[in-house]
Amino acid sequence: MGTVSIVLILFGLPALLYAALWVASWRRREPPARLGGWMVAAIALHGVSLTWPWDGFRFGFAKALSATMWIGVVLLWFESRRLRVDALRILILPPAVVALLLPLVFPGSGFPQLATRPLFVPHLVAGTLAYGVLLLAALHALLMFLAERDLHRVDREGAGAFARLIGELPPLMALERILFRFIGVGFALLLLTTASGVVFSEQVFGRPLRFDHKVVFSLLALAFFGVLLAGRALRGWRGRIATGFTLWGFATLMLAYVGTRFVLEVILHRY
Repeated sequence: MGTVSIVLILFGLPALLYAALWVASWRRREPPARLGGWMVAAIALHGVSLTWPWDGFRFGFAKALSATMWIGVVLLWFESRRLRVDALRILILPPAVVALLLPLVFPGSGFPQLATRPLFVPHLVAGTLAYGVLLLAALHALLMFLAERDLHRVDREGAGAFARLIGELPPLMALERILFRFIGVGFALLLLTTASGVVFSEQVFGRPLRFDHKVVFSLLALAFFGVLLAGRALRGWRGRIATGFTLWGFATLMLAYVGTRFVLEVILHRY
C-alpha cells in the first residue's frame, strides 16, 4: 500500500467521519447506534494515525495535540453511552479534525536516544492521557457555563439550534459530578506525569528538575487543579469558580507542552 493510500485511510477517512458526525449531531437525524459505530471507526483510525510514520518514532506539538484530541473523543464516546452529549460532540469534533490533520504538516522530531530510556514511554503516555482527560474537563466546564447562562434565558422561542442542545443537557448537578470526575482522574495522571518527569530528568540530565517553560507551566497547571479539588473538598466550590479554575488550568497546561513545542518547531524552527 502506497504512502498516499495510507494517508487517505489514516487521516482523510477519520476526518470525514468526524465531519459527518458533527453534521449528524447538529441535525440529530441519525439513530444513536449508527452514530456510535461511526464514532468507533473514526476513533480507531485516528488512534492508528498517531503511530504513523512507521519508519521511526516522531513526536511534536502537532502529534501531542492530535493525541490529546483523540483521548478527549474516546472519553466523549464513553460518556455518550450514558448521557446525551450532542452539544459536547459539536464542540470537540471540529478541533479534532484540525488536530488529526496537523501531523501531516508538522510531523515533529525523532527521539532515538530518549526512546530507549525506561521511563520515557510511560511519561509520554501518562502526559498524553492527562491532556486528554483535562481537555474534556475544560470543554465540559464550558458547557456548564453555557448551560448556567441558558437557565436565565427569557426568550426560548427564538433560541438557536445550539441553544436548544444546551437546554437538553442533563441537570447542572449531574454535569458538575462528571466535571469533577474528569478533574480527579486528570489531576492524578498529571501528578504521575510530573513525578515520572522528575525521575526521567534526573536519569537524562543529572538533576530532578529543569525549570524551563514546560516544567513551570506544568507545575502551575498542577497547582490550579490541586487547589480546585481542595476547594471542592473543604469549601464546596462549584459553579463559576469550578469552571473558571478548570479553564485557566487547562489553558496553562496547553502552554506547558503543546505551546512550547509550537514556538520551538514553528516559530524558532528548533527540533
